Amino acid sequence: MTSDALTPAGRRVIVTGARGGIGRATVQLLERLGCQVAGCDVDDFDVRDRTAVDAGVAALAGRLGGCDAVVANAGVVDTVHRAERFPEAEWRKDLDTNLTGQFNVVRALFEALCESGDGRVVVVSSASAETGLPGQVAYTAAKAGLIGMARTLAAEWGRHGIRCNAVMPGLIATPKVQALPEAAKAAISEALPLGRLGEPAELAATVAFLLSPAAAYITGAVIRVDGGYGLNTASLGGR
Repeated sequence: MTSDALTPAGRRVIVTGARGGIGRATVQLLERLGCQVAGCDVDDFDVRDRTAVDAGVAALAGRLGGCDAVVANAGVVDTVHRAERFPEAEWRKDLDTNLTGQFNVVRALFEALCESGDGRVVVVSSASAETGLPGQVAYTAAKAGLIGMARTLAAEWGRHGIRCNAVMPGLIATPKVQALPEAAKAAISEALPLGRLGEPAELAATVAFLLSPAAAYITGAVIRVDGGYGLNTASLGGR
């Protein structure tokens, strides 16, 4: 396998949530690697609105001359309530954006991905889908739902030449995370086996790999990019 197989150069890629920390890093890296990228965010269309999504992604794919890959990254991350007091409207907003919205985008691109002959879907979930995250029951439920969605799409669409995988970022140094108090960030970093927050570019690099020829036989996979978040770091033998 040549080094060219490790890059997604030449692919036409749509990235949702492109103005956030992870989305921006993904767009920037893919462009540097030679992809044609169309990024979009809530100002372009609301992923919760299927009609708006259909029109929006059709326009983006038209601009690119087709679509070989989609990175479903759009979402809301800052709805925080204890489960017993979680407002119904906030619950619906989280699930409609983080789960249904991502399905709306991916579904709307099915025909274009089929025509590509080597379609790729990367769904951005969260490590909290497996570990839980107190205060964000709707967010974690939606992110867990994305895993089931990605695996089902992988099973259904594989015969069409479409690979569908998910990435699970842990604590990534996005602007919102960077805005946390320094003491909180230090405590989080100390609890991670790698001892630091992840960088958006590191998550973007994993996405780029999944769009590359090297990942041609990977579908239905879930890759955690989390610095070991959730691993047991206690030891009877000490450090």
